[in-house]
Parts: sequence; structure tokens; C-alpha cells
Amino acid sequence: MKHAHFSFYFAATLLILLFSSCGSRRDVVYFQNSDKIPEGISAQDNSEFNAVIMPNDNLFITVSAVNPDAVEVFNTALLNKGGTLSTTTLDVMGYLVDPKGNINFPVVGEVHVAGLTKTEAIQELQKAVSKFVADPVINIRFLNYKISVLGEVNRPGVYTVTDEKISIPQAIALAGDLTIYGERHNVQLIRMEKGEKKFYSIDLTSPDLFFSPDYYLHQNDILYVTPNGTKAGSSTYNQNLPLVVSLISVVITAIALFVRN
Repeated sequence: MKHAHFSFYFAATLLILLFSSCGSRRDVVYFQNSDKIPEGISAQDNSEFNAVIMPNDNLFITVSAVNPDAVEVFNTALLNKGGTLSTTTLDVMGYLVDPKGNINFPVVGEVHVAGLTKTEAIQELQKAVSKFVADPVINIRFLNYKISVLGEVNRPGVYTVTDEKISIPQAIALAGDLTIYGERHNVQLIRMEKGEKKFYSIDLTSPDLFFSPDYYLHQNDILYVTPNGTKAGSSTYNQNLPLVVSLISVVITAIALFVRN
């Protein structure tokens, strides 16, 4: 009986060492030590965040004025659809920003909008349309404001952002939070800037995120949550599990025979 107990505890110890996680509270808790930020220092105010228009953005643009007939020509696509809007219809009606950052607007012609916020683009279009219509009112919406959340999250996918503003914590919430295997110290933010892909590292365990200019995501941003060491290690364990079990069995048998003798 003593030998059996010894074999059992030996096997249990080996299994614990092989499969237990080395994780700790500091590896999984978000925004740690936020209570230690000195009084009077507040996170950067990003409430006025405005997305910047980029090439390949799809913009829904309408023009209105006191005299509706005067702006019909600027809303031709909408009129042709009979005012019935759907996601597919909007995509077709949108103005695609070309690689040079321009859109081709009715009557006005080519207008450069890349690098402008919506407010700035509206001002540019108002100046251009004002040559043909008195006091035009321009409205612009993004049709392709989407972000992607991939990797160790519960619901990876592409998400459409209807209000054109979403923070990193909100994006993670949309994706169902990180799994226990998500690396919280090094979430990868992938962003297209001036035609080049840029990579940024985000530490979700630090309250510094709230001070970061990257707190709000841009359209087409990608968040990738890498697996932590536990997940990487467990994948190796799973592949070698039959061999490990066989080795443990051989070792236990050998020890039991040795102790018996």
C-alpha cells in the first residue's frame, strides 16, 4: 500500500509540474496600479477624436439646402435608388476615395479628401458646392468603418463601427474579452499609415493605455492577441502527451520495482 501511495503522489507531482500554469494576477488583470496615478493627472481627453479619411475609404455623402431641387444633382445616386437604403445599396452609392486620396463628386469634379477629418472634408465640399448652391449642408458618413480583432479572444472577427469611434477596451469587449491564454502585456495593433503597415504594442495591464494616442482605433485597424506562454506550452504538451504518459508509466514502474527490492 505504501508503494502504491508513493507511486500515486509521484505521478501527480509530475503531472502538476507539466501542466500547471505559471500565470499570476499581474498577467491577467487589466489597468493595474491605476490608483497610484498622482492626483491632478488625468488620462488624455480623446473625446474629440475624429477619424481621418484615407484612400480606399467609402464615404456616403448627401447635400441638402433650403431649395431641395437645387441639390438634386448632388444626390443622384440616392434618388436613383428611390430612397430605399440597405447595406448593399449604401456600398454602391458611396464615394470611394481613390489611391491619390480624391473623390469624384457630381458637378464639382475631383475633390481631395484623404488626410482630412470628416469636419474638414465637409468644409471643403461646402466651399466647392457653394459655387452652385446657396448655403449647402453637407453630411458625410463612413461606410467601411470596420475593425478586426483576432487571436486569443472569445469571438474573433470583423466588426462594423456605426458611430465611427471605438476604443481598444470597447473592441475587446465586442470580441468577448481575451481568453485566459491571451497575452495581455503585448497586444499587437496593426494600422495602415501613409501606405505603410505600422505595428504597435499595447499593454492592457497598464493604465498608460488611457494616456495613449492609440486609445481609439482607426478604420481598418487590426488587434491581434498573441497566445501567452501557457498556451504555447500546452500545445507542445498536447502533441507529446502519449509519449509523456508512457514515460511517466515507465518511471513509476521502475521506482516501484526498485523500492520493492
